Order: sequence, then C-alpha cells, then structure tokens
Amino acid sequence: MSPPPPPALLVLLLLVFVAVVCEETTHASALNAATTMGVSPQKLERIQRYLEKINKPAVKSIKSPDGDIIDCVLMDKQLAFDHPLLKNHKIQRVAPKRPASLSDDAGDQQPRNIGTARRALQAWNILDNCPDGTVPVQRTTVEDVLRAGSLSRFGKKEVHQQLGATKHEYAIAVANQEAYGTKAIIDIWNPSLEQAYEFSLSQIWVTAGSYAKSNINTIEVGWQAYPQLYGDNKTRLFIYWTRDAYITTGCYNLKCPGFMQTDKQVVLGGTIAPVSTYGGKQSEKTFHVWKDPNSGNWWLGYDNINVGYRPAAIFTELASSATSVQWGGEIVNRHTVRPHTTTDMGSATSRRKGTRRPATSATSRS
Repeated sequence: MSPPPPPALLVLLLLVFVAVVCEETTHASALNAATTMGVSPQKLERIQRYLEKINKPAVKSIKSPDGDIIDCVLMDKQLAFDHPLLKNHKIQRVAPKRPASLSDDAGDQQPRNIGTARRALQAWNILDNCPDGTVPVQRTTVEDVLRAGSLSRFGKKEVHQQLGATKHEYAIAVANQEAYGTKAIIDIWNPSLEQAYEFSLSQIWVTAGSYAKSNINTIEVGWQAYPQLYGDNKTRLFIYWTRDAYITTGCYNLKCPGFMQTDKQVVLGGTIAPVSTYGGKQSEKTFHVWKDPNSGNWWLGYDNINVGYRPAAIFTELASSATSVQWGGEIVNRHTVRPHTTTDMGSATSRRKGTRRPATSATSRS
C-alpha cells in the first residue's frame, strides 16, 4: 500500500481536479445547449475557438448574483490589444480632466429630488471585487453566440441603411454641431418587451461621417434591455462603436477589440440596479463622453467613474471631432403589420396615459 501523499500535494491534486471538473462541466453545458438547438459539432467547434479568442485568461472569476460570470483580466492583456491598430498601444491609465461644461456640479452630485436613487456599484461587485491591475469583463458563452444565430451577427447591430423598412423607432434630440464631448443624466427603467427579438434602450450617440459614404463613426453609451444579446430582460449598461456605418466594424461592449478599459469597478454589459418605478422612486445615471485634446482618445464616464476610452487610432471621422450628438430612446418593433408592438420605451408614460407616443427622460449637455 502506497503512503498517503503529503498535504501540499493533496491540495495541488484537489485544485487540478476542481479545474478539470469546471472545464468539463462548462464544455458539457455547451454541448447540451448545442444539442438542444440542433447545432452541428463543426459549428460548435468554431464557436469554441471564437470564445477562446475573446474570453481572455482570468486571474480571478466572480459569479454575480444576477447570473453573470465576471472575469478579472490583466489590464495589459485585455481584448482591445487584439485590434490590428492597437498592437503597440500604450495604455492611458489616467483620465484627462473632464471639460468644465461637462463636469459634475453640485446639482449633479445629489439626486434631483428626494425620490431619486443612485448607486455606482453593480450586482457583481457587491460581495467581491477584481484585484488592482485587472479589469472586469463579462464572460461570453456558447449560448450567447447561439442566440445571435451566427458568429458574424453576434454582438453587432443591424445595418440600418440596408433594411428595406426599418424596424427601429426613435425618440431623440439632435445637435448637429462640432462637438468634443457630451453628458446626459438618464433615468433608468426596466421596460416591458413583447418579443425576445425586440429591445428597448436609452442612450447617447456621438457621431461623425455619413451613411451616404458608409463612413459613419459612432461612440454610443447608455442602458438597454435586450434578451437576444444577454439572455434576459434585465436593464444593462452598454457601449457600442463603429467606423463604417455598422457594416463590418464595431460591436457591443467588449465583444470585439475597440475599447480600452482602465477601471476595475464597472462591467460593460453588466446589470444596473436599482431601476425606476412608475409613480415611485426614480433611479438615474450620469453618462459622459469626451475627447482628450492631447491623446485624441474618447473617454467614457459612468457617474463619477472614468471607465476607459476609445483609442483615437480606431476612428477616421471622429479623429478630429464629432459633428452630431443625439440623446434619446430606441426600440425595435418586429410587427410587420398592425397592431404596433407593446414594447416600452423608457417609462412608457405616454402609453400608460392612453397614447402611443414613446416616453424617455434625459437631461443632456454638450
């Protein structure tokens, strides 16, 4: 009979066993999902290779109470460095000062009324946090990709100008002018969605270029409820970008290279709580987008947190300035004939009062 292994070896064997079990469990879950949805082994293999590319190695992983898995990835190993124009990029670790016109004055530091609630933290970091030197990244799963229908569509918007009859409906304010930043205080809602392939959002668009030349550059940020992308109806923080009018470039959150995160507190794609209640307490968040005059990078602020930036190198038209800023809401209406979808925009106050006008609320500045 062999002597028992020393305690240190037992610990090592246990860790190896746990790692193998976790890996096999994850793989089994993916196989089950693929089998249920009738996915071929070849397609599943392509998806697995894709996930290995975008899910960077984590120094720590956190299971969020909302069901997400958050990977703490070394800042200098994040997906942004896979972009061909960012291979030798030097991280701008310190955010530039926000322009005076966009800074948080005393009125923005506190709720606008007694019934307004604010909280900077997301569900995942209530009980745990990522270590210094890392950034939190929402893990992408096989199920996430399968909901999109294909790898080419995963994490991307529809090419609006190529749609015969757009299914996207908007309620927005527009400022067509040279701009180097903007700010919006947006009420947070959890809108009702009629179909899983519809969504509702409230956001900022910072743009330059034109659809006619297929060179629209955008920087987008806000909140959305989008079951096809996230697998649930929860209200989530999101960002987006493109530099060719959504044709080949860009994606939501960190689903492709293009955003350099420097903060360890905020998960892009993570849930936002609390949300506003109709006739009750209101919840709001402040979103900032501004250009660093020295580096040319476009920074993102979420309440008082500087989350990270879009490097100047990935843009063409936005390399100098924005030429238009929009604030407002958007829904997708999948109905091809009447009646109109019942999917809410924002609070849906107008529908509650018996009209069909969308309702969204934001205080903006540029």
